[in-house]
Amino acid sequence: MFELLDSCGQSAVIKVIGVGGGGGNAVQHMVEANIDGVDFICANTDAQALQAMSARTTLQIGTDITKGLGAGANPDVGRQAAHDDRERIAEVIEGSDMLFITAGMGGGTGTGAAPVVAGVAKELCILTVAVVTKPFTFEGSRRLHVAHNGIKELSQYVDSLIT
Repeated sequence: MFELLDSCGQSAVIKVIGVGGGGGNAVQHMVEANIDGVDFICANTDAQALQAMSARTTLQIGTDITKGLGAGANPDVGRQAAHDDRERIAEVIEGSDMLFITAGMGGGTGTGAAPVVAGVAKELCILTVAVVTKPFTFEGSRRLHVAHNGIKELSQYVDSLIT
């Protein structure tokens, strides 16, 4: 006689981190859709934007350089903000079996900080998938160029990239 045992006793820990304004908006929509079994995190340099988020975990990054006012569409500021708070980023994503990073590329925080978040995840041996958006053509060639460079950098640290 055979006995069926539940071999899936412990499920994988899946976290989704929205980085910057676009990533935060994506996470907000997921939270409002009541998706179960996922931990949601919003990370941003913009303190006011974080206050509007319903994610259980919010992480303000780069307080010393942005004073909570955002990265001003400058990816170098977003990157530095994330570097300054690498340890705090590691704390919120630690314990994940899989991490989804979502961000809008072409601005400051998402473009600059998402690759840093992915790098931290890689150091922690977390399977990482990035889901990012590109700017619309009407947003201009400069923003598209910034997005392209950010996506190129991000691709070095993730296991899979969806644009």
